Formats: sequence, structure tokens, C-alpha cells
Amino acid sequence: MARRRQIYEGKAKILYEGPEPGTLIQYFKDDATAFNAQKRGTISGKGVINNRISEHIFTALQVIGVPTHFIRRLNMREQLIRQVEIIPIEIVIRNVAAGSLSKRLGIEEGTQLPRTIIEYYYKDDALGDPMIADEHIACFGWATQDEMNDIADMAIRVNDFLSGMFAAIGIRLIDFKLEFGRVWDGDYARVILADEISPDGCRLWDIKTNQKLDKDRFRQDLGGVEEAYQEVARRLGLLQPEDESAVLDFDTHRKKRGR
Repeated sequence: MARRRQIYEGKAKILYEGPEPGTLIQYFKDDATAFNAQKRGTISGKGVINNRISEHIFTALQVIGVPTHFIRRLNMREQLIRQVEIIPIEIVIRNVAAGSLSKRLGIEEGTQLPRTIIEYYYKDDALGDPMIADEHIACFGWATQDEMNDIADMAIRVNDFLSGMFAAIGIRLIDFKLEFGRVWDGDYARVILADEISPDGCRLWDIKTNQKLDKDRFRQDLGGVEEAYQEVARRLGLLQPEDESAVLDFDTHRKKRGR
């Protein structure tokens, strides 16, 4: 396959031009960052695992009527997606106190919240993705009120679905991040789910032991990061024991090709 023009490179993914207008190829990297990229590293096989998990979740969400940018997975690290105009807001859905919420409000990590909280953050790495309110979004025109209503509705629906899906495999969904984008049809735009959903952007704890199965193992130097990502994929039925060697073989072959 001919090498395609790179459109954008982020901390965890690279976007290339797609085979048809209005499409992109999303490539999942093994690079890992934390604390606004102050901490950097590599999680071997992470891109392969995240590609599979995100494909699985986005496909399931489309079945229940949540519109997404996902079209299909192309190979172990790449998927074909619809090109969208990203809304510069990160949506964080919290079910249990953890991370910055615990630090800001002095709530013990692991405390079940009386109700789900939706928080908004302005997507700007240079500013550290500051937390914002609805008034900021309206004032600066980052999204319309109708768009924010759609985003909040979809966020709650995704949370309900994911909470049940993970609970069924013994995982507690603590919190997670979503991004949305606009797709245009003439002068009309609608909002759809974009980016990815994987252990990179979710806090996932084992229900029985509270063992962390997400990127917090990298952030907090807990070790066993690769194994945690693989465990999530395994419980979802996406990774069999014999598949782990296939992931490593694919990475070795990819590096030899200089991809």
C-alpha cells in the first residue's frame, strides 16, 4: 500500500489522508504520555490493543444508535474513519471519584459519586486542557447549545452502555473521556462521536480487587501496563493467549519495514 500523506500527529495517533474524500486513516501508536506530555514512554503493543478495543466499542455503539466516525478496521494498527471537524472540547464522564476530581475536591479516590458528573475541558495542550463551563463554550462559540445538548445526551447514553458492558466482564468504569466532531451536509452539521475509546482514555478497575487496568498504571509507575491493556482486551473476547505473540510479531515486522 502506498504511503499516504500525513494530516496530523497527536500523542497517541497519527491521521493520514483516506482513500476517498471525507475519509481518514487513523493509526494507533505505542507512545504513551501523561501529565500533559510531561511524562513520556512506550507501552509495547498498546496501539494494536487500543485499535481492537476502540473498534469493538464504536461498532457496538453504532448498533444502539450512537453515530460515530468509525467505518472499519483496516489492519492491526489502522482503521478507516470519517473526517470530522473536531469540537475543541474534551468531555469527561465521572462515575467514581478519581484523578483530578479527587485532588480538586479532596474526595477519597474510589468514592462512588451520588450521580454521574459531566465535565468539560478546552482542548489546548499549551494551556494544559483547562476545565471550562457551559458559559465559556457559549461565549467563545466553540459549540452551539443544540450541539451541547446532543453531546450531553450521547455522553450519558455511552456511559450507560459502557458501564453495563464492563460490569458484565468484572470491570468498574470509573471515568472516561470522549471527543465529538461535526460532519457537514451542505449548510447543516450534526455531531458524532470521534477519536477513540480505550484504556488510554478510561479508568477501568477490577470490580473485586480494584486493580487498575488502564493508563494510570503508566502514570503512577505501577508496572504491568502492557498486561493490564491485554487483560481488558481478553475479557472483552478480543485477545486470546496465542494472540499476544502475534502482536509482538506484528510490531517486529513493522519496525523492520520502518513504518
